[in-house]
Amino acid sequence: MNMREIQKMQQKLVKMQGELEATQFTGTAGGGAVTITMSGKFEISAVKIDPEAFNAEDIAELEVMVLAAANAAHEKVSEAQAKMSSALTGGMKIPGLL
Repeated sequence: MNMREIQKMQQKLVKMQGELEATQFTGTAGGGAVTITMSGKFEISAVKIDPEAFNAEDIAELEVMVLAAANAAHEKVSEAQAKMSSALTGGMKIPGLL
């Protein structure tokens, strides 16, 4: 791989990372009772809770569902990063790349 190819790969990586960071991923739990939206930078941008799905005695259940929705969103971001990395490297594992 020559320098020109490396520079092209690096430019493509920067572009792909920018696109990933701008993408929003959604994780849900409880059949949609809790929804968390997370950016490709793993930043939570929104939490939505269906008030009809819970009452004051269900706080522990709500906490579990918020955690589950956050983990689901996190998993989607991680999967998108892995796909991007694989697409960029042709499936080669390069240490330190995402």
